[in-house]
Amino acid sequence: MNTFTYYPGCTLRTKAKDLDAYARASAEALGITLEEPADWQCCGGAYTTAKDEIATKLSAVRVLNSAKEADRPLITVCSACHNVIKQTNYDISHDEEMAAKVNNYMKLDEPYNGETTVYHYLEMLRDVVGFDELKKKVVNPLKGKKIAAYYGCLLLRPSKALAMDDPENPTIIEDFIRAIGGTPVVYAQRNECCGGYITLEDKAQAAKRSSKIMDSAKDQGADMVITACPLCLYNLKKNSGSDLPVYYFTELLAEALGVAESEGGAE
Repeated sequence: MNTFTYYPGCTLRTKAKDLDAYARASAEALGITLEEPADWQCCGGAYTTAKDEIATKLSAVRVLNSAKEADRPLITVCSACHNVIKQTNYDISHDEEMAAKVNNYMKLDEPYNGETTVYHYLEMLRDVVGFDELKKKVVNPLKGKKIAAYYGCLLLRPSKALAMDDPENPTIIEDFIRAIGGTPVVYAQRNECCGGYITLEDKAQAAKRSSKIMDSAKDQGADMVITACPLCLYNLKKNSGSDLPVYYFTELLAEALGVAESEGGAE
């Protein structure tokens, strides 16, 4: 059985509880143990690229170091949390000045220099479980369901640091959809920004961007859209004006594995 240090993040404790609950239930069904570190803090929600700004990166380093001390890889589910933690880990691994500042401030028992391997939950399914093995464990395949993957802007970029998939032509969620028995729908807007971060400042622009995404998926025959990002899900559901349903990818995974009530379309 594989054991990971699991960082849920703030949103999965409040507005995105389903993303968390289905991730945990599915992991258990797959023989994956998720161990949540004690006293974790908010990752910050957005990565600051300023070289001399380290304060907002410290909570990410704490959880990375917690995984290091437990001698386990770290796994995340929320796209925003993954983006912040993975970028922090990349930069501390490649920037000696940043690493020195962080370690000087934190005064850890041993310096942290990027030793922890960080997986997004989707990467764990692909690289640890394997999509072929996942397919064997499916008990409720989503046969006949046309599912559009929405990547958004945080899951794949910057590609050098996140190194999950091709940011222009990704396949990881489409391969996941095939593994759970669905039919992936490829559409033009699947990795474009939905405008979630500008919803409060410019709701009209956010609505325009999210509508364009949903219309693009619907035009290609999608029955539903899936995502890993709580902010994207909220924006696509609330501001797009579309009647196309949007789900967390973990919900469909849990349905396919038989550990959740059928809602997204398992047969």
